[in-house]
Amino acid sequence: MDILAIESSCDETAAAVIRDGREIISSVVATQIEEHRLYGGVVPEIASRRHCESICGVVSEALEKAKMTVKDVGAVAVSFAPGLVGALLVGVNFAKGLAFSLGKPLVPVHHIRGHIAANYLTHRGLEPPYMCLVVSGSHSHIVKVKSYTEFETLGKTIDDAAGEAFDKAARAMGFHYPGGVFIDRASKLGDSALYKLPKPHTKNPYDFSFSGLKTAVLNLIHNTEQRGEKTDINSLSACFQKTVCEMLTEKFIAAAVENNCKTIAVAGGVAANSGLRAALETAAKMHNMELFAPSLSLCGDNAAMIGCQGYYEYLAGNVADTNLNAYATMSLDEVKF
Repeated sequence: MDILAIESSCDETAAAVIRDGREIISSVVATQIEEHRLYGGVVPEIASRRHCESICGVVSEALEKAKMTVKDVGAVAVSFAPGLVGALLVGVNFAKGLAFSLGKPLVPVHHIRGHIAANYLTHRGLEPPYMCLVVSGSHSHIVKVKSYTEFETLGKTIDDAAGEAFDKAARAMGFHYPGGVFIDRASKLGDSALYKLPKPHTKNPYDFSFSGLKTAVLNLIHNTEQRGEKTDINSLSACFQKTVCEMLTEKFIAAAVENNCKTIAVAGGVAANSGLRAALETAAKMHNMELFAPSLSLCGDNAAMIGCQGYYEYLAGNVADTNLNAYATMSLDEVKF
């Protein structure tokens, strides 16, 4: 079955054609990073306008690359939650109109479920159950993947997401948006033991808190400047990345051990971070676990992952009608539409 998928939850307008949930026939992503970089982060109103301008062309290009027409697809899948609601509405309304006009099933996909599903496109042998760490600019979750459409969240951020912390710390260090990639590069040139940064604690041992860590970085830079000294940005990058990766890895592995899970995965934009991948690989070997991670091109927002998850949602009977709406927030465990 070929599914046309649409993703517009933040600042990427994307479309893809996915076959039987595991094969990418085509995938197109139109990014807005350069424009939002001018403002140091995503501006929701601008993002929504750019989605309106790009979505027709992106969908057409995805179909053209797949050598198909809209009549050839079996269903239309779309990311409908969570995300910037104005941005989501562009994709949702486009998908609703397209599915209705074609008489095709409309499949709503939870964005975080999509990130998890990106692993299926890279590793065809991966099947539930397993444990997944989802880390991106807006999400930091430890998820027990019970089946393709059943999930249990064991822990999540209580304030900033890991990717958000990366971006805010990077901005304080003088890097452009999005900051994660710049910190990753700089960390390779620094001393990860030069600065001591805190690891905030949480009531739930599997929850995350990055707000205090981000504030510690801001205070360190400010205090260093007040003393007339210069901050070693490369070393601060290395210390920050090491601390974040240790927090993510320690809690994630602890959750996997407690749940007797030997198969683990990572997903989301921060899954592209070299420090996190290395930390997870080391921990997985230490605990005799098998680690799966998406290819770098599938870590960020894309429609291929939405089409992959959409296939399994369709098989489970999770389809919607023209009353489908977009939601800024929604629990991963109980998807409602």
